[in-house]
Amino acid sequence: MSEELSGFTVGVTADRRRDELAALLERRGARVVLAPALRIVPLADDTELRAATRACLERPPDVVMANTGIGMRGWLEAAEGWGLAEPLRSVLGHAYIVARGPKARGAIRAAGLHDEWSPASESCDEVIDHLRHRGVDGQVVAMQLHGERQPECTAALEAAGATVIEVPVYRWAPPTDPAPLHRLVDLITGRLVDAVTFTSAPAAGALLRAAGASGDAVLDALRSDVLAACVGPVTAAPLRRHGVPVIAPARARLGALVRTIVDELPQRAVNLKVAGHVLTLRGHAAVVDGELRPLAPAPMSVLRALAATPGRVLSRAALLRTLPRGADEHAVEMAVARLRAGLGAPGVVQTVVKRGYRLPVD
Repeated sequence: MSEELSGFTVGVTADRRRDELAALLERRGARVVLAPALRIVPLADDTELRAATRACLERPPDVVMANTGIGMRGWLEAAEGWGLAEPLRSVLGHAYIVARGPKARGAIRAAGLHDEWSPASESCDEVIDHLRHRGVDGQVVAMQLHGERQPECTAALEAAGATVIEVPVYRWAPPTDPAPLHRLVDLITGRLVDAVTFTSAPAAGALLRAAGASGDAVLDALRSDVLAACVGPVTAAPLRRHGVPVIAPARARLGALVRTIVDELPQRAVNLKVAGHVLTLRGHAAVVDGELRPLAPAPMSVLRALAATPGRVLSRAALLRTLPRGADEHAVEMAVARLRAGLGAPGVVQTVVKRGYRLPVD
């Protein structure tokens, strides 16, 4: 079994670049569930963006805070449509431009502009600290927003004496089809995904809003059995506020996010020696003597219950509690039969007459 994520299922909440992230995960053997939590709505015709652009032309900013590449490109493209691209580029060219990350820096340079500074952490907080240390009293700061308002950043700059022009280049909206997101909520609460990826802070909030009454159950799963993987610390912040342990790469890149998942998920696998076989439990599959054996949810649930207390006998009633509501003891027998067939290894699941089943560990 060569792929590092074989047997694991990963939910993807991204909209933009979701196919790229899914391909990176699938290339490493993962099963991917696509469930965009939000979509980006461009504001090319938006009156707020036009008003912010005119405000920058009427009172040229001393400082420009560029948060995202897509946002800076979108702003200049919208200005092009209004016939304001050259005046805007001229105004921006005289400002002290701070790029929050390399994508914003790339968009700035592609527009023929020059950025002065970028934070190592790619965080808004470090940008604000830098600007306050540099001094913004009496200056105008144009802040390109990334999806939603940043009242804490605006308030911090205003407290330091700046006038802030918020530039809302795009906004978040619910997905066109909410069904995949609601399905992902069910998969998380049922522990049928092993990890969920987040590439924006608003996506985490959108997932919890979609969960509704199941929000606590989603958080319980993310705090225990389901790995929350975020592209960076800004994205992770809303989940951490809810007490969810989060993994995030040192650099906010999709490739780095996937490598972090590759490092973490296999460590969560359960390894046992049973009836002369090497058995590993990975998400929706078992690995028997190095061979991947995908299993349906019911047999996998039974196997996980038996593996939680290896060698101990579990009654049908105990195993019934691992199956969906409405199942009966016959469903347990069927799940055990399907488990044995799926594993293809005689003796791994042992029947103990009148008592139940167990894994006879070596």
